[in-house]
Amino acid sequence: MAPKRKKSGMATSQKDAQLGMNVESERPSTTPRRSGRIEKQNQMGNPDANIVVAESQPTESGRAKRKSSAMSPELVGDVVGAMDSLREMENTFRDTIKRQKMALHESSVLSDSKTNEEDSSFWPRPHKADPDSIPAEWEKRGLREKKKQKKRNEEIAKNGGADAGHDSEPYDDGEPGDREEGGRGAVEETDANAVKQEGARPPPVNSDELPLPWKGRLGYACLNTYLRLSNPPVFSSRTCRIASILEHRHPLLDPSQPEHSTKNRPDKEQPADVARGQKYVEALGLANARDIVKMIRWNDKYNIKFMRLSSEMFPFASHEEYGYKLAPFASEVLAEAGRVAAELGHRLTTHPGQFTQLGSPRVEVVRNAVRDLEYHDEMLTLLRLPEQLNKDAVMILHMGGVFGDKAATLDRFRKNYAKLSPSIKARLVLENDDVAWTVHDLLPICEELNIPLVLDFHHHNIMFDKDQLREGTKDIMKLYPRIRATWDRKGITQKMHYSEPCSDAITGRQRRKHRPRVMTLPPCPKDMDLMIEAKDKEQAVFDLMRNFKLSGWDSFNDIIPYEREDENRVIPKPAKKKRRKNKKANVNGEEEEIVEELQPIPEIPEEEIGMGGPNNRVYWPLGMEEWLRPKKREVKKKKGAVDEMDID
Repeated sequence: MAPKRKKSGMATSQKDAQLGMNVESERPSTTPRRSGRIEKQNQMGNPDANIVVAESQPTESGRAKRKSSAMSPELVGDVVGAMDSLREMENTFRDTIKRQKMALHESSVLSDSKTNEEDSSFWPRPHKADPDSIPAEWEKRGLREKKKQKKRNEEIAKNGGADAGHDSEPYDDGEPGDREEGGRGAVEETDANAVKQEGARPPPVNSDELPLPWKGRLGYACLNTYLRLSNPPVFSSRTCRIASILEHRHPLLDPSQPEHSTKNRPDKEQPADVARGQKYVEALGLANARDIVKMIRWNDKYNIKFMRLSSEMFPFASHEEYGYKLAPFASEVLAEAGRVAAELGHRLTTHPGQFTQLGSPRVEVVRNAVRDLEYHDEMLTLLRLPEQLNKDAVMILHMGGVFGDKAATLDRFRKNYAKLSPSIKARLVLENDDVAWTVHDLLPICEELNIPLVLDFHHHNIMFDKDQLREGTKDIMKLYPRIRATWDRKGITQKMHYSEPCSDAITGRQRRKHRPRVMTLPPCPKDMDLMIEAKDKEQAVFDLMRNFKLSGWDSFNDIIPYEREDENRVIPKPAKKKRRKNKKANVNGEEEEIVEELQPIPEIPEEEIGMGGPNNRVYWPLGMEEWLRPKKREVKKKKGAVDEMDID
């Protein structure tokens, strides 16, 4: 049989032309015939491009190959669609980058037309900023925050310098109630002129006196970092939401079993009981109060004799609708805490929140403030402390907002203060703040109404009367006798507050944030009590003890990273081989197996858990708080998987 003749070149080219027409009909009109790279190479005379173009010309061998492996129209359409999708993604990506760069340029202080080169030199440059790495969501979030802040500033100005929602700007020192986490942190300033002006203010004038040898008590606020991260944790600020109180008015799905976050939740289909929800929130308060005893004993072991109690100890106790009295359900637990404090000579104080304001023009704010003061007074009274410690158990209060007129605010404070109970008046003291009220503003009314004045050095360096004093600790010492007299008249041991701003803080708002630890002691009287307000809490007190060799400086040691000697370790599951066999030669020279029983891990008594162990290891270096937690498990990749990745 004779072989078939090959088709002529003319017929093949006609078929190829027909196939090309089909491909062109499938290709969208917007699709370029060639990529931008090939066209650019052609324009530059790249020889490699000529090769690509030459290969694209039809040849006899090429026609034969295409004949044997021709692409179907469906496959060609899929390829074209994929190319269009990639092109669309690339265009979207480029538009996003362009928009981000424009937004960054417009939001940057350095690009402001009103800011000249001299002003911009005072603005801190961002560290290795990459405009293309800023997500669009962050830009939107920043714009929303700016709008909210602008609106809030307008409301504050409209209401005479007070927040429309809360009557004053929140303090950034973390004191009111302390909320266990310190202040809100420095807020980013957006005015380069303000940064320049604040940075050029006169340097502070500090005293070179040190209160040594120290005879008073050093303390910290609310939270013990070492005990908070122990197992089980020890702290006094367990809280909840109002929604949780309402939810726990319903019984559990299985009342015979303990509550579980997923398996045994309150059954909302069952009828609600107000008493059941109240019992839930009271249980949180009792757990907080019980931990005070452990915290006081821990402090005493390391020569700390002063602590501020958390305002969140009993959640929502002063709430208008969901509030409650502490007696009788908490009387016994608080009395036990007071007994331990009296036994060890430990001073306890409180600091109601920044929204507790007796000078507010709003009646409901004053009513809430009185109710909050009554709650704190009841908590301190139920401690049943001895006479002197009971006097020293004071409640520190800020004056709050100015409301456009300081004189009118002071008049309202006098009027509302006169209505307070004698027990609250005996405990109430005022403190200068870093927003509006200086020592010179508060000292006269303290002398008039027989109210002790707490001097806060950190606040004073931010808010002071520039006509009478200079920034720093030296000039304020002139007022020490008058401040001391406000305490002596009531027979209360004087106390002061000390903290330091962060190193990178420039403006007043930025300087409100507390440094994790303080570097020195203020020039205060040697026999008074000093509250160290720092983020690292008791560790900041330890640093002062070490730096100045104060009493108790040698009672503690550094912790072992990621390990604790004062906790009961979780007993691992028994292995298959519970015994270990060793071979030992006997008298006759023959080997015999000796079975050794594995020794159990000794159990630490409950009262010793979290107390530092036999070596008192409770100090962690600055910035090493992660050492308090167990080390995270590192997942090692298999050797085979690594080799495969290297080959790829």
